[in-house]
Amino acid sequence: MKSSRRSFVAALGAAVLIASGCATSSSSVGTGASFKGPIGLQLYSLRGLFTKSVPQGLDLTKSYGIRDVELAGTYNLGPEKLKAMLDERGLNPIAGHFSFDKLRDDPESVAKEAKALGLKYAGSAWIPHNGAFDEPQAKAAAAALNRAGAVFAKHGLKVYYHCHGFEFQPGVIPGGRKGMDILMAETDPKLVDFQMDILWVTFPGEDPAEWLLKYPGRWVSLHMKDLKKGVKTGYHTGGTDPNNDVILGTGQMNWPKILAAAKKSGVKYYFIEDESADAANQIPQSLKYLEQVKF
Repeated sequence: MKSSRRSFVAALGAAVLIASGCATSSSSVGTGASFKGPIGLQLYSLRGLFTKSVPQGLDLTKSYGIRDVELAGTYNLGPEKLKAMLDERGLNPIAGHFSFDKLRDDPESVAKEAKALGLKYAGSAWIPHNGAFDEPQAKAAAAALNRAGAVFAKHGLKVYYHCHGFEFQPGVIPGGRKGMDILMAETDPKLVDFQMDILWVTFPGEDPAEWLLKYPGRWVSLHMKDLKKGVKTGYHTGGTDPNNDVILGTGQMNWPKILAAAKKSGVKYYFIEDESADAANQIPQSLKYLEQVKF
């Protein structure tokens, strides 16, 4: 996983204090007349709190009214222990991120851990590569995803890949195709799904709605993430300041267009991922935006 995703952001000191104040009993939190969800949370958003106290991180997540979650590690807990803690709070683990190396080299162990965690999907958010993500590297990655998907299928699971920006670099692959096109073309839809991170499509200068509609049925989930206005795009590094993540609806993204395309494309799950230092306070405001957005 890219270092920007692993970087430790300032601890969320006020997180626990706001938990009681932002609680909601509504089962339809984050949904409204247009956006029907289901909306969940990528727990990496609260990593500063989770590294201090997993119970407090889970309690804060529950306080938002969110039930579906996506995991990014187990915080040195056994999968059965973490699953029990999630169950105690009525949190439903849908998916989880694992290292690509482990997914490629030992998919059986990933499948067993994912099964113990109660996941439906197990995937990766970064493909190690040298230089530009060219056709040979993209094809090798696709083959690895297919192999993992075949193993996962025996366990009733499905593999997915989360795009991170470098897959969209132009001029690398002949014929005008990009790395993401190769990943889509070379993977078996019965075995491999994809997760679109809206920021990591926008930051390279691409249109998320166009990519959603270009490959309908392939994008199983979205990472709902907005990019601060004024931040330049057109970069394929897969890294930007985490504090460029802002409340949904206040940044550069055209959410009505994106959400309409996601619905048409067949997206099944939506996860807020907010990597900013103020994520604990921004998440409730993003949920409110989704409740009123129209498309």
